[in-house]
Amino acid sequence: MTRAIADKPTDRSLFQNAWVVDDLDAAMRKWVDEMGVGPFFVAEHGPAFKEIRYRGEPSELAMKVALAQAGPVQVELIQPTTDKPCAYRDSVPAGSGMGFHHMCVWTHDIDADSAYFEQLGYPTANIGNTGNAWFAYYDTRPLMGCMLEVVERKPEIEAVFGRIAEVCAAWDGSRPIRTMADL
Repeated sequence: MTRAIADKPTDRSLFQNAWVVDDLDAAMRKWVDEMGVGPFFVAEHGPAFKEIRYRGEPSELAMKVALAQAGPVQVELIQPTTDKPCAYRDSVPAGSGMGFHHMCVWTHDIDADSAYFEQLGYPTANIGNTGNAWFAYYDTRPLMGCMLEVVERKPEIEAVFGRIAEVCAAWDGSRPIRTMADL
């Protein structure tokens, strides 16, 4: 039986597109110089994430991330910094340069989302907790050619993402690479 759209657990408002890269600095420069997208806000994450699982098994996740806003869409560039198996390397192998990885939506109930996608045959590639919020990557490549990330909707995360969007909308081209502390 097909579920009604209102019964589906995920908030289907896409707000982010993400690429996995081998060289974060080079990727940011290309986006700034060739696409005029910026400034990018950089952070390093992990392996301090909590409860990371990769395809059901305990794991580790670490990466450098850069966020910018291009109109209504957040652009995320991710450079994995771990050699452990992870959702990023499932679809963009190390040494391949850059590849599109996922689209992201908010989740209001990560357990319901996980059950929903699993029953459709889209396994949870990675799931974990940042300490502030839960996130998961579902292997939806057979459906849409990329993974789908869900992030637990929290006011503090929305505030950071909103501030990035504000700064990017008013960006004059100066200081194209910044840290999250610059927000």
